[in-house]
Amino acid sequence: MRSKKIIVASLAAIGLAVSGATATMAASLPKVPMMKSLGKGEGSLNIIVWAGYAENGSNDKTVDWVNPFTKATGCKVNAKTAGTSDEMVSLMKTGGYDGVSASGDASLRLIYGGQAAPVNTALVPNYANISSFLKNQKWNSVNGVMYGVPHGWGANVLAYNSAKVKKPTSWSVVFDPKSPYAGKITAYDSPIYIADAAMYLMAKQPSLGIKNPYALDQKQLDAAVALLKGQKKIVGEYWSDYTKSVQSFESGNTLLGSSWQVIANIINGDKKVKVDSTVPSEGATGWSDTWMISSKAKHPNCMYQWMNWITSPKVNAQVAEYFGEAPSNQAACTKTADKTFCDTYHAKDAAYASKIWYWTTPTADCVDGRGNVCTDYAKWTQAWTSIKG
Repeated sequence: MRSKKIIVASLAAIGLAVSGATATMAASLPKVPMMKSLGKGEGSLNIIVWAGYAENGSNDKTVDWVNPFTKATGCKVNAKTAGTSDEMVSLMKTGGYDGVSASGDASLRLIYGGQAAPVNTALVPNYANISSFLKNQKWNSVNGVMYGVPHGWGANVLAYNSAKVKKPTSWSVVFDPKSPYAGKITAYDSPIYIADAAMYLMAKQPSLGIKNPYALDQKQLDAAVALLKGQKKIVGEYWSDYTKSVQSFESGNTLLGSSWQVIANIINGDKKVKVDSTVPSEGATGWSDTWMISSKAKHPNCMYQWMNWITSPKVNAQVAEYFGEAPSNQAACTKTADKTFCDTYHAKDAAYASKIWYWTTPTADCVDGRGNVCTDYAKWTQAWTSIKG
């Protein structure tokens, strides 16, 4: 089990992945060639990563999948840890890196900005065992062409104190002003949380016509903002720092609210309170990271070898357990140290995954295909400021 220090870094990376300004996607897809065949490794690999994705034993001597990769391939790894998706995009624009572990709010920017190349999945043998529900998605592909190899994923779950709260079946327990848990509710402190409200409204107010919680026109955004302003009156705690969420549950100040599975696991590990988690009937937002190769990669053969290595059953299992996420390779579930790990994180559960709306940066050009009528992340940021007051 990784240290809490590393967990903090990892969770901060996820939280910050959705911060920053929105970049508008280009009108047309840049023509970037796809690699046709593999050659000999170039001896070096420069990658941009989230904390916990490229461990070499320096943080924990027992956690190292980088040095074995170098020994097996001859590719020496130089990893640059980034704190936000905006930083990742900026670094990729320099052309000095071979690849990146991009979240959904960065991947399309890299694709349409011409910084990412399409991936020849035939050159990545382990791609065959990647969960089908992670392939050819809006955040990692264009026109049926993959621009990366899925790495790991998770949902923003509804966590609850199981001793005091009956298992919720709807997000109404955190959005309804008459919730019996008013004052004991926690909510994620970020503009991207607007998507959670929009997802709820998809089910509760279908007349709004919301088809994708990241594609909101002004009327739809206004409805989500109104819901969140009402919710603010019953929220006892907003969180973006994992320690704040843990402390709030353990002190009893929070009984339920938006969370991550790894946070629930940490709380249960402390054994002060029992917290369970669920994905209610309306679904959940979430995140899925993708390994992408730079269009200007100086070491493309090493990058392809890395994409195959990091998604191999043994290594994908190591990364998933260390970071606290579902592995993308279903065969990884046979390699986890904790044999119940994949059940806990729903790694093979396509039905569970289908309920998740993975983080995607809102853009004026609607991701649901309606055209240039949606609100972008800058407007979401302004809206979140008005919600928080």
